[in-house]
Amino acid sequence: MTHRLDLEKIFGRKAPLHVDVGCGDGSFLCALAQRLPDKNFLGIERLLGRIRSSARKAAGLSNVRLLQMESSYAVRYLLPAESVETFYLLFPDPWPKRRHHRRRIVTPDFLNSVHTALNKNGLIYLATDHLDYFRKIKAIAGSNPRFTIGEVDAELPPSGFELVFRQKGAPIHWLALRKVSPVT
Repeated sequence: MTHRLDLEKIFGRKAPLHVDVGCGDGSFLCALAQRLPDKNFLGIERLLGRIRSSARKAAGLSNVRLLQMESSYAVRYLLPAESVETFYLLFPDPWPKRRHHRRRIVTPDFLNSVHTALNKNGLIYLATDHLDYFRKIKAIAGSNPRFTIGEVDAELPPSGFELVFRQKGAPIHWLALRKVSPVT
């Protein structure tokens, strides 16, 4: 049996939680954590080298914790229901070959797991430089009545991948999904 994370114990305080799904080298995560010290930040990353880089950057930040594992598993099984204020999914692998599309993280099941973990009116910000994947994400989100689609209105620091893609002149496609809570 899998137990949910005890976030208050892990962070040593009770504060709104932001989760960077696939936090990469930790640049975005740590910049946001410095900007918002009253929030807790959890970075989830599968690759050990990226976790190590994130850990070096987060060394002086008391509001950052890191988890090395598959992101979709962590979101589905480890995050308590209604525990997350905001998710960030920035530049997930687009798996551009059609035969690899099944490996993409944004699926109806993944969005349902995100919905469960988000608190009332919670958000997930998504960004990609891959137009086909962006259209697919938007279609999946649009067919899920548990989210409303909006524009990104927050001033977010650039991620490492965003800087690389902008330098190459690639357009960045952003999407914000807000949790729709059932009326009771």
